[in-house]
Amino acid sequence: MTRRDALINVIEALHAEIAALKANDSSALEAATGAKLAAIDTVALYDGEAPSIEVKELAAEAHRLNESCRIYVNLMAANVRRRLQLLSGEMTPAYRPGGYALA
Repeated sequence: MTRRDALINVIEALHAEIAALKANDSSALEAATGAKLAAIDTVALYDGEAPSIEVKELAAEAHRLNESCRIYVNLMAANVRRRLQLLSGEMTPAYRPGGYALA
């Protein structure tokens, strides 16, 4: 497998992760994450080689998709935090400008 092929597998796995996050499907998320990590390990085998322009573009696309996953996870966590605050009767924000809210 080439580095290009491995990066394409990373991108496909990231798309699968985003779909699993949107569907709230933990089994699919686990499978996609495992596939992504395996593909990343394959990409790492080519660490000493100079990347082609296509490989750089694929890596940039993988980075953008990973950032999308990160943002989506952070939004989900913020929603859960807000729901827990409402359930507990805590109406103060979890974060305040300048630092964390005091517990």
